[in-house]
Amino acid sequence: QVQLVESGGGSVQAGGSLRLSCAASGRSLSNYAMAWFRQAPGKAREFVAAISGSGITTDYADSVKGRFTISRDNAKSTVYLQMNSLKPEDTGVYYCAAGSFPRNTIVIVDGPYKSWGQGTQVTVSS
Repeated sequence: QVQLVESGGGSVQAGGSLRLSCAASGRSLSNYAMAWFRQAPGKAREFVAAISGSGITTDYADSVKGRFTISRDNAKSTVYLQMNSLKPEDTGVYYCAAGSFPRNTIVIVDGPYKSWGQGTQVTVSS
């Protein structure tokens, strides 16, 4: 298992930006596809973005396409989520997750991901 720790959350006004980081330890990050999920109060956890182990393949939820960018630095064992043009509906706890999938494969549902961070709060005010 890989251990994950998120950071970079905070409070911003609508239209602002944040960059989340997810630092991994325990295993080589290149062996894992990575994803970001989020959970708003009273709602189910939802997919935000994912990236394959090689970094070649990415996918995004429709609600964040064009505003969020997922990237990874395997040498630093870190995955990032750059969030621009933030909206109040982006508010929630953001979790990073790691999954061992075939190379260049990504998964946009949470079940197959076996390692999770503790989450970081993002609050966007209008």
